[in-house]
Amino acid sequence: MTSRRGFLSANAAAMAALTSVKVRAAKTSSTGFPYTEFEALIRRRDFRDMTKDVLPTPCMIVDQAIFERNVKTMAERTKALGIDVRPHVKIHKSVDVAKLQMAHGAIGLTCATIAEAELMSGAGLKNVMWTKQPASRNAIERAVALSKKDPTFSFVVDDPLVVDWIEQAAEAENARLKMLVSVYAGLSRQGIENGQPALELAQKVASSKRMKFDGIMAYSGFASHTHGWQKRREQSAKDMAQARETVELCKKSGLPVNIFTGGSTGTYNIDHENGLTELEAGSYVFMDTAYFAVGGKDNDATYTDFGGALTILTTVDSKRHPNQVTIDYGNKAGVRATDAVKGMPWLEVATQGAEYGLLKWKDGSSEPKLGDRLEIYCTTLDNSTNYYDRYYVAQGDRIVDVWPIMGRSGAAQR
Repeated sequence: MTSRRGFLSANAAAMAALTSVKVRAAKTSSTGFPYTEFEALIRRRDFRDMTKDVLPTPCMIVDQAIFERNVKTMAERTKALGIDVRPHVKIHKSVDVAKLQMAHGAIGLTCATIAEAELMSGAGLKNVMWTKQPASRNAIERAVALSKKDPTFSFVVDDPLVVDWIEQAAEAENARLKMLVSVYAGLSRQGIENGQPALELAQKVASSKRMKFDGIMAYSGFASHTHGWQKRREQSAKDMAQARETVELCKKSGLPVNIFTGGSTGTYNIDHENGLTELEAGSYVFMDTAYFAVGGKDNDATYTDFGGALTILTTVDSKRHPNQVTIDYGNKAGVRATDAVKGMPWLEVATQGAEYGLLKWKDGSSEPKLGDRLEIYCTTLDNSTNYYDRYYVAQGDRIVDVWPIMGRSGAAQR
């Protein structure tokens, strides 16, 4: 496991290369901002005079220009490589983000939970795929219900017993289902053994009157964050080798494999070599410090294919001790020691408690002032997003939109 010091060292070049940010200090106005109307203004989509200065902190900021450039870059590069994109929404949990991804050519969406799938499908977005096997009554019945409501919805299985349970539920509801078989690709969290076990499961699905076998899913999670592009390429090829053989075995047995899905942001320009027909990449839309550190094809030290579009806006609340300040980005907001301050890579991030974070620096470094507002890149997007209710979309300092996140204010059934 990478040490904190090693992680930060690997990120130093990346942080220095990222766009600098203008530090904003606390200020007041003779007219004041109508904070009592803040939520009403957002509901009316009236963002006049709404800037970063007036936002409650900590909060999530999306740089609109960088975000849109990331989406466009992924769409253009994968098209040139001849592989489709089915972006993973667990990164953003946002209908607004998903719609823009679809507008740029995504063939569908990938979801980690049934609630995400229900949200995206309910918003009118098609070809939603759930990558986790339903094994509870709640999950099975919701998957069947969504399949009946949206025939383009699909999900995965890795166990014949679960197939039996699902078939019973589908029979009771007179539903037809689209399903994929999840196979092992290096991560032990799920995936049936490749070869004959996977083939037999696919045949079981295909033989059901209630199910359609749609393809194979193989997610090589270890490859996604392997440092160095060439090493990542080798790891992905190794992890995907048996899954490729399983696909060929299915085809030889007469089963049509319409989809061979997997991949990640880290392997987006690699996995077309491994036979995938589509990518489940997600982090590219925003990026985080964990991905900045893995290195790219053209830069082994820093991953610069996609820019850092998402930050946590935080306020310096106290400055009473040498070489440190207290910020309001604490444990409850997802602070991590491996986060990085935008434009100020010499600042070290630490935690001080539930509502308190810490920034430290060495003598001689430029230091934040009381009341300053800083932006911080988070370490792991899907973890951090789960703490917040909305994204404030920014053009420079101006807020131009607010996008809801399916988080604490989202569906009660996650």
